[in-house]
Amino acid sequence: MKESVHYFTCMPVVTTAPPSTSGRHRPGRGRRLLWTSGLAAALVGTGLVTPLLTGPEATPAAQPAIEQVRKVRPAPTTTAPAPAPAIASPTTSAPAPSSTTTAAPSTPASAAPTSSSAAGAPSTTTPAAPTSTAAPAPSTANPLAGMTFHGPNTGAALAAAQPGRSPEDAAALAQLAGVPTATWLGAWSGDVTAAVRQEVTAARAAGAVPVLVTYNVPGRDCGGYSAGGVDSSAEYLRWVQAVAAGIGTAQAVVVVEPDALALLCGDPAQRLSLLRSAVEVLEANAGTHTYLDAGHSTWIDAATMAERLRAAGVTAADGFALNVSNFQTTASNVAYGHQVSSLLGGAHFVVDTSRNGNGPGSDWCNPPGRALGERPTAQTGQPRVDAFLWVKRPGESDGTCNGGPAPGTFWDAYAIGLVRGY
Repeated sequence: MKESVHYFTCMPVVTTAPPSTSGRHRPGRGRRLLWTSGLAAALVGTGLVTPLLTGPEATPAAQPAIEQVRKVRPAPTTTAPAPAPAIASPTTSAPAPSSTTTAAPSTPASAAPTSSSAAGAPSTTTPAAPTSTAAPAPSTANPLAGMTFHGPNTGAALAAAQPGRSPEDAAALAQLAGVPTATWLGAWSGDVTAAVRQEVTAARAAGAVPVLVTYNVPGRDCGGYSAGGVDSSAEYLRWVQAVAAGIGTAQAVVVVEPDALALLCGDPAQRLSLLRSAVEVLEANAGTHTYLDAGHSTWIDAATMAERLRAAGVTAADGFALNVSNFQTTASNVAYGHQVSSLLGGAHFVVDTSRNGNGPGSDWCNPPGRALGERPTAQTGQPRVDAFLWVKRPGESDGTCNGGPAPGTFWDAYAIGLVRGY
């Protein structure tokens, strides 16, 4: 993945969309004991309390019999958050129209950052998750049911508007700009509370729900193309609290830290503790639906990934996310996801389908001949698959590989190739 100056926020011109049905967390979710109160999250955010970063280890026998703990909490209020003033973008690019999708599978899409998901993860023993109390079995209900999604593919919109393009190329780029993609959050976001609030406000105006990605964990990408992240655990938790403050009581889908579990480098216990705390802080908001990133179908074996997800607090989340910024087929990710899910007592998951229309190529980084996948939708036809999403922004480079520009830079030729499937 990459940190790029091309990730910026600007108030998009939204397209109209029918109001969405408010999603709810699945019934039967019991609040976990760690970081569940808004007060605790606020104290962490202000630096008045320093969280314990390494939770107590538990023996296998101490693991709950049923993994997917769900919270019971009131439905989110419909009062819109106070709009934030427009934020100065870290770049000078102009705003782009926003995108909203109806819940129906289909064709084209648009993406975001990149993933070094072809590399094998380090062989690391996953510290055990903290002991938690047993919880009721997860509901089969989809918390995202009825939602439409929101997020601008700004690079595609700007490229489509450039003069001198052929009508065919301009139409291909406009097609990308019209499909909702995730908004990635990191150092490039500046005042992340204001940036998130702006996106939430735009989504609500379109009758849709924003898809956000937190991508700022210390040691991000283990020194790869997207190396970066904040410098300390305390700084990261304050940053996550700022993200949660921007969401407020609104509805939002959050993919938590792509590659952080598959690339479990550095101090594994510390990273797992940070992810647990991030999930708890985000899930304290009634309308936030979190999905911990879990790599993809050909990266980490299902048993190992289930163990890592459990240790990272997936029982407090809505589930996990697969194929972010990768090209593995939807079918292979759904099959893999069901394997992981079964090991977690029925955990639900989402799949990034932004660029997997032709399946994987010979490389994870800007492989040629790829195509767009299913459009974003919460109607997947799979009981445990909550949504197909465009988490990666189609058209943005994976890195300086296979002729690509810097990570996160919109690459017109590659984008057009994705639309046309070559």
